[in-house]
Amino acid sequence: MSTLVEDNPAKHRFEILVDDALAGFTAYLPRGEVLVFTHTEVDRGFQGKGVGGTLIRGTLDQLRARGTKLVPQCPFMAAFIDKHPEYADLVADLP
Repeated sequence: MSTLVEDNPAKHRFEILVDDALAGFTAYLPRGEVLVFTHTEVDRGFQGKGVGGTLIRGTLDQLRARGTKLVPQCPFMAAFIDKHPEYADLVADLP
């Protein structure tokens, strides 16, 4: 199973492709230099396979590489960051 996480700025979301099929996304609202993540969704056929975690990890790694901060309003993303405190430094206050 090959995966690719990429930003789709036109739709304001990071998407995960699994074997070239769209398997899920995490949506954001740009607020200045901060991205506010509002919702994460994984296609039913890919649930329970770690796709959501791979999506969030890939998103957070890309944000770190860009030097971008985020506000995790999405409960799934917030829970992921709580379980992986190495990403806590990316969290900002709502602008």
